Amino acid sequence: MKNLINKTLVSDAGWEAVILRVPIGLILAAHGSQKLFGWFGGYGLEGTGQWMASVGLTPGFVMALLAGSAEFFGGVALILGLLTRTAAAINAVTMLVALLWVHWGHGFFLDTHGIEYALALLSASAALVFIGGGQYSLDRYLLDAKLWEDKDE
Repeated sequence: MKNLINKTLVSDAGWEAVILRVPIGLILAAHGSQKLFGWFGGYGLEGTGQWMASVGLTPGFVMALLAGSAEFFGGVALILGLLTRTAAAINAVTMLVALLWVHWGHGFFLDTHGIEYALALLSASAALVFIGGGQYSLDRYLLDAKLWEDKDE
């Protein structure tokens, strides 16, 4: 178990991880807050759930809860660099679903609701799966603190 935790948290990345993590985390958290709470002009769970059901993502309320939670809580985790690889992987899957289910068939560019934006977020999230949180993250703090190890060793 310790080995799995170490592999999840270890990252030699420096500022490049922060430069990628923070803005992507902010974007995802903002979009998730629209879905979950109706902030920033969003429709909240009810409205987002109705829309998701209308495009075939059913049950809509559950899908809105899952997508909103992945984006909001995953975005906050990316900002903090907390369980970065896990949060990035969950968001990469969320963006892949958005790209294939919602944006595919609308062209490439954002102005036609095409794949451009979802592809950018998918790519950045996938990169963070490999990069990790880096030296300036809570992952690094947890790794250095070794909170999960037996203190009697």
